[in-house]
Amino acid sequence: MDSIFSVFGYFVNWDVRSLLLFTLVFILTADYLKNRRPNTYPPGPSAIPIVGNIFNVAYNKTHESMTQLAGRYGDVYSMRMGQTWVVVVNGFRVMREALVDQGDGLLDRPYLPLVQDTVVGLGVVFTCGKAWRQQRRFAVSTFKYFGFGKKSLEPVILDEFTYCAKGFKSFKGKPFNPQLITMNAISNIISSLVFGHRFEYGEEKLVKLMQLIGDGFEIEASIWAQLYNAFPLLMRRLPGPHQTVQHIWNNAKDFMRAEIKEHKQNWDPSDQRDYIDCYLNEIYKNKGQANNTFDEENLIMCVLDLFGAGSETTGGTMRWAFLYMAKYPEIQEKVQAEIDRVIGQSRQPSMEDRANLPYTDAVIHEIMRMSNILPLSLPRFTTRDIQLGGYTIPKGVTIIPNLTSVLFDKTEWETPDTFNPGHFLNKGGKFVKPAAFIPFSAGKRMCLGDNMAKMVLFLFFTSFMQHFTFSMPAGVKPEMDYRFGVTLAPCQYEICATSR
Repeated sequence: MDSIFSVFGYFVNWDVRSLLLFTLVFILTADYLKNRRPNTYPPGPSAIPIVGNIFNVAYNKTHESMTQLAGRYGDVYSMRMGQTWVVVVNGFRVMREALVDQGDGLLDRPYLPLVQDTVVGLGVVFTCGKAWRQQRRFAVSTFKYFGFGKKSLEPVILDEFTYCAKGFKSFKGKPFNPQLITMNAISNIISSLVFGHRFEYGEEKLVKLMQLIGDGFEIEASIWAQLYNAFPLLMRRLPGPHQTVQHIWNNAKDFMRAEIKEHKQNWDPSDQRDYIDCYLNEIYKNKGQANNTFDEENLIMCVLDLFGAGSETTGGTMRWAFLYMAKYPEIQEKVQAEIDRVIGQSRQPSMEDRANLPYTDAVIHEIMRMSNILPLSLPRFTTRDIQLGGYTIPKGVTIIPNLTSVLFDKTEWETPDTFNPGHFLNKGGKFVKPAAFIPFSAGKRMCLGDNMAKMVLFLFFTSFMQHFTFSMPAGVKPEMDYRFGVTLAPCQYEICATSR
């Protein structure tokens, strides 16, 4: 009897093993047949079943990995992230073809579960179609009014610099970490535009908000984000850093919600003080209209989009600027000499000075190029079949614009890997901007705050060079390491700012 049961058990175990083996083979075969690289697709690295090419990229330096892959597979190549195909676009020639020539077919954003679980179809950065067009048009017109129209942002920027300079001077030339003061200053400029007021430096709720935004951007560019976007049903149930993203952005939205609530208590439709006032007025005017996308929940998300994107990019670029000036003291001296000659020490800089400061302007642009603050831009989504680099990319494919490959394109820049202000100067010493300079992306979905960012960077950098000389602490060499995220921020460092 025992022998009969043992034989029966053997066949049962064999059947279970066979079933498991069959299931595995079936899944792998189905995955291969379903996700084979289409004939019209550009080439790319071989994909692992189920996960695709998720592990082909080093997520602490994704932009470098993707640029290296372009050297192997060409300026247009494809990858499979989980069950989704993406096409990575590299080099200025193909980037212009994609974002400008074929731009109308790349106006949408892809559906990214980790992002959409937060924005739920709201805001201005990750929306599509009519909602995006309405929100962007409103934001651009409001920025134009407050930044370049009747209420110029220039005095706000210069006034904020005085607070920032006071903070720098308090260290009396001794080493300090400039991150908190710099981020406070940049955030206050955005706060003045959006909220109508500034915050005192070190104010706890603003410091917390900046930390939340920085942490959120870092997680959203990590491998955890890729796994979440590829397998959302599974990852929503598994522990990991991706689980903190909702908490981060909910806290950030609570900050915005409190500011909007305070605005509503003394809102006067006839007195447009800031972006929130204008938006509340837009809600009032469009109430009850069909296809209206203006409401308070959308306002919260739009404000978070503007605040987050502006503070991280501009604040990060300024911190790179301090490092580059400390690393290249001869360039810093030449900038200061030009500023002393044109502006002197008796007055503040103005945007009108820009035309007379070609070398300073060139240095600012080279800092922006080398700092590469938005290395992979933001993804696009094809709304129709498009032609890129000789390949047909069908409708419904995610496009990753690798801006790094453009800002360091060997065919466009004389010394792409070297800090060289000459990239932006002609033989006569006049400022010129090469077409390949696209740190804010290109086309209709390029950064909507690019003009404001350029104004802030010019006025702040010129003011800093007018009043301070930057150097590293004794015995310390500048380390140009970065913290990879949606933005490319410099790692923590200390610097000396000596009053001139």
